[in-house]
Amino acid sequence: MIKIENVSFAYKNKIALDNVNININEGESIAIIGPNGSGKSTFLKLLNGIIFSNKGKYIFDDTEINEETLKDTKYLKLFHKRLGFVFQNSDTQLFCSTVFEEVSFGLLQMELSEDEVDKRVGDCLSLLNIEKLKDEHPYNLSAGEKKRVALASVLAMNPEVIILDEPMNGIDPKGKRFLNELLAALNKSGKTIICATHDFEYVEGIFNRAIAFSEDHKIARDDKYENIINDKDFLRSYNII
Repeated sequence: MIKIENVSFAYKNKIALDNVNININEGESIAIIGPNGSGKSTFLKLLNGIIFSNKGKYIFDDTEINEETLKDTKYLKLFHKRLGFVFQNSDTQLFCSTVFEEVSFGLLQMELSEDEVDKRVGDCLSLLNIEKLKDEHPYNLSAGEKKRVALASVLAMNPEVIILDEPMNGIDPKGKRFLNELLAALNKSGKTIICATHDFEYVEGIFNRAIAFSEDHKIARDDKYENIINDKDFLRSYNII
């Protein structure tokens, strides 16, 4: 479904990804791990079409994703319907006046009927246990509540691929357990999950594969999640724990 071929990316002269090659199949659940500054967030932004590689190719379902491809408004809408991104900082994702408007925003761009929008929003608010917040301003919510609203706004679009950048950051243990169960259930239902994380205590049981980035912005290891997470010598040597 996703092919990353010889991809490199630099912010001005600062390398963030160096000759990265990754293939991701439909239905996988992948943890993206590595020390701070290794390129995890950059990789996720590239997958979501926020930035574009300086070198190499990103192919999503047989279509190369680049600035030219995403200039096509029709394809851009389809791309963002199929692939949803939950940012590390929810404040950068939430901008509407109420939670209801936030979750319905993407659906309205799809030109769905009012009844369909109401149903999808209601289903997602229920799934995330935030129905009581629907008339609240997102600015007034706790970090955990904001995270749920951001996730609801992505899930409302019913994407095939869900990409999350450090989703456990800033939320309490109960919220982390809830998110763990939700992500595992979404993957079991057929969603492809790609998630940058360092919160290994709370992501147990979600992932079947891990991709470890190194401090020199390359892939240090791509293996079964359990193999990597149980290899403490590897994790220490690459400054992951």
